[in-house]
Amino acid sequence: MGTRGLLLRLGVLLTVVCLCVHVYLETGWRGTPAPPGRPTHSTENRGQQSRTKPAVEEQDRSIKRRISYVRTLKKDSQAKKRDEDRGEDPSAPCCPPLHPHKKTPRWHIDLEPWAAVSHSLEDEAKRFLDYITTPQVSCASLVGEEAVQEGIKSVWSACLDPKYSLIHRIQSKHCRVYSFGLGADDRSLERSLANAGCEVHCFDPSLKQPHLQQAEMWLHRLSVDWRDPNPAIVAQRQYANTKKLATILNDFGHRQVDVLKADMESAEWKILENLVLEGVLDSVGQLLLELHLHWAGFEVGGDDPSVVRYWFSLLKELEHANFRLFHVHSDPAKPHIFLHKNILNASSAYTLSWVNTEWKH
Repeated sequence: MGTRGLLLRLGVLLTVVCLCVHVYLETGWRGTPAPPGRPTHSTENRGQQSRTKPAVEEQDRSIKRRISYVRTLKKDSQAKKRDEDRGEDPSAPCCPPLHPHKKTPRWHIDLEPWAAVSHSLEDEAKRFLDYITTPQVSCASLVGEEAVQEGIKSVWSACLDPKYSLIHRIQSKHCRVYSFGLGADDRSLERSLANAGCEVHCFDPSLKQPHLQQAEMWLHRLSVDWRDPNPAIVAQRQYANTKKLATILNDFGHRQVDVLKADMESAEWKILENLVLEGVLDSVGQLLLELHLHWAGFEVGGDDPSVVRYWFSLLKELEHANFRLFHVHSDPAKPHIFLHKNILNASSAYTLSWVNTEWKH
């Protein structure tokens, strides 16, 4: 009986050992067993996965945000460096402005050094007159020079030399001309360019109608000025007669002018200053301008040497803007008066023509 009880206990023990080995092998094959005392059924596993998944995704998104932020900073810094290398404002918008001729305005032109230490009128006048009577580039073909209106030779000339863009703009039917002056002004050049296929706009504040078309040209009751009119004054009348060139370009929806002709009766100095300060010259291909030298001009102050230095500095600003003088005309019938004096036998008026050598439009 004692031997039988011992064998029974050994059998039970072997059974337990076998069962433990079987359980161990099963759990080792399927994976690591769950911690003791914690349910292992599939429903809780699915609940646990659903709770941990959003946390993991949130962590991944956080990492992605940090990576994106770092990459953005790197790209921005590289773009900023490129803008600074090109001389551009890194804080400016990425896209080009609607009106490219609108730039950050300057407050004053850069005055050139005095012609001599004496600051005398004679020295300033000699430097200025030498400058305006010496063409800087040659033009193989001029339009308007030989045009005749009522037996009078035209004093206005534009350059059709193939090395500049006007002739190519005419051939591609993209030529545009602005002409500012009074009704009695010579318009033979405008007619020649209109017949060649240019879109010609003549501005004359003395017209009775605001707009009309005449002989292949548009006429507008408007003129150019160095300032826009006071809104309070404009509100009192139907039409404003003067505006800045930048405003006129915007109003007409034009981005550039191939030829800009202006006879502004002594307002040319302040108008030219406005074109320089507002960066509008980039929108002009050729500039034809009559200069009046018998007095300082509207709103130009200072003693005579300072006035001539200012004139010279304005024309040097044209040179800095890539304009080069290609034609000069002086009417011998004009009186020889220079700031109310007879200095170096200078005429009281000169018609000058410049070409923008960087005009690629």
